[in-house]
Amino acid sequence: MDSLKVTGKILLDISKDPQHNSFKVDDEIITYTSLQDISPPLNPHQFDYRKYLEGLGINHQLRLSNDQFVLSKSSDATIFGIAASIRDQITNKLRQEAFGENELAIIQALLLGERNELTKAINTDYKDAGAFHILALSGLHVGIILGLLHFILSPLKFLPKGRIIKLATIVILLWGFAFLAGMSASILRAVTMFSFVAYALYLNRPTSHYNILALSLLFILLLFDPLLLFQVGFQLSYIAVFSILWIYPLLQNFWSPKNWILKRGWELLSVSIAAQLGVLPLSLYYFHQFPGLFFVSSLLILPFLAIILGMGILVITLALSNALPTFLVVIYDTTIRWMNTVIAWVAQQEGFIFRNISFDAVQLLLGYSIIISLISMLQKASFKRTTIFFITIICFQLWVLGVRYHGNKEEHIVVGHTGRNTTLLHQKGEKVMVYTNNWAHSERMATDYAVAKLTTKVAHQPLKNSFKIGTERVLVLDSSFASLPSNYNVGTILLTQSPKINLERLLDSVQPQIILADGSNYHSYIVRWKATCLKRKLPFHYTGEKGAYKFKIQ
Repeated sequence: MDSLKVTGKILLDISKDPQHNSFKVDDEIITYTSLQDISPPLNPHQFDYRKYLEGLGINHQLRLSNDQFVLSKSSDATIFGIAASIRDQITNKLRQEAFGENELAIIQALLLGERNELTKAINTDYKDAGAFHILALSGLHVGIILGLLHFILSPLKFLPKGRIIKLATIVILLWGFAFLAGMSASILRAVTMFSFVAYALYLNRPTSHYNILALSLLFILLLFDPLLLFQVGFQLSYIAVFSILWIYPLLQNFWSPKNWILKRGWELLSVSIAAQLGVLPLSLYYFHQFPGLFFVSSLLILPFLAIILGMGILVITLALSNALPTFLVVIYDTTIRWMNTVIAWVAQQEGFIFRNISFDAVQLLLGYSIIISLISMLQKASFKRTTIFFITIICFQLWVLGVRYHGNKEEHIVVGHTGRNTTLLHQKGEKVMVYTNNWAHSERMATDYAVAKLTTKVAHQPLKNSFKIGTERVLVLDSSFASLPSNYNVGTILLTQSPKINLERLLDSVQPQIILADGSNYHSYIVRWKATCLKRKLPFHYTGEKGAYKFKIQ
């Protein structure tokens, strides 16, 4: 790049062509082109994909057509390529068995870390049920596998130096699982941490779990990749583990039933409550929703997850050795189908899924202040700790009231950027009116805006051809445009749906202050209109380049 040899990560976008695009890990793509900056969000309060990619160490992108590159099959295999090849071999073996399509996709996600085959419906069900962590390979799976290995390899301790052999075997198998799962960031985090846990089990003496967490976090993972600290998955993972270590013992001290079934059920529920309480503010901040029935899916699935993972490992081992019996395929397929059915049932309880919750950075900090002060007060009640807890609650309430009071005094009109569609948002106080002819294409933008503005009333109407904003009139010209009414004073012209107009002739009859064009227009029209406005020294705003246009209302 600029005559310098560089390395790094880029986002590659290639037109999909099943006849030519059959990429595999370790393939080399050779091209001569220019790197492009990643576009910022074009609409207000839209998910900032550029910022997300920066957290992954990606700052540029390439867009290539199929005639702009040469595909080279690399002879130098990397560890990622070898792992992908083994996963492909396992998947091909499993496809030869009588697994259902959805069940096979779940097996790939659970044991191989590949979620590409999951359907949109399954993804949505697991998210709404608060059980998506079951599909995303993480500390939960590695912890269960560590427990299984610790139990299965217990006889080794009777051999000379058996405890050292057991430790080495467990660590090797854990990292072998990480290798098989593609060495993703979540798996590396989990295997690193549980390698230290395995060492603590080998020492067989009291060890601080917080020391293990800090050692795996600070001295290992962040040493190799400091950018992990800014990744959502990394933050959620470690906060969940920290919360379990901190809050779970308090819940067990609060109630310890004598009945074995109640005791195990309370343990599982305590783990879920501790983890969900810890990630609650982050989940609301990033995703603006919370599954109210997470404890139901945890109680119904987590007790059997060790069996499901253990059976899965056995199924893969037997499939690779061509010794997988049919009855085991039927049993495992039925088990996975039962799990999907339970999750789908939980996800259908719409009344317990809280969506579109407004939650900003200040609320995130105050939310964690409330949780920390609450747990501190429950650990050891005192006047000082109780006072701090109530002060944090009052601060949280005052901030929400302040934001809403400020929002009630605002009035904005925004011309958004939506592909092949026109969207105008008019916010006045707590109400947002959306003007569009295709609500399905505008709903996402309107929802993001309403959530960020703490508004609860969102309505939509068909797009009008004329708007009056203060003393200024906005004229909307679409493909049905014929002619302007006489004596029409226009301050702004919005071009939508690629109207067949001669802009120069139009500008001879009206003298607008600015020309707007949104994402519903052909790109060739945009280029022509932009050149016309440049020639006349008239401001031109295309939402696809400059983002949404916001009218200032006095």
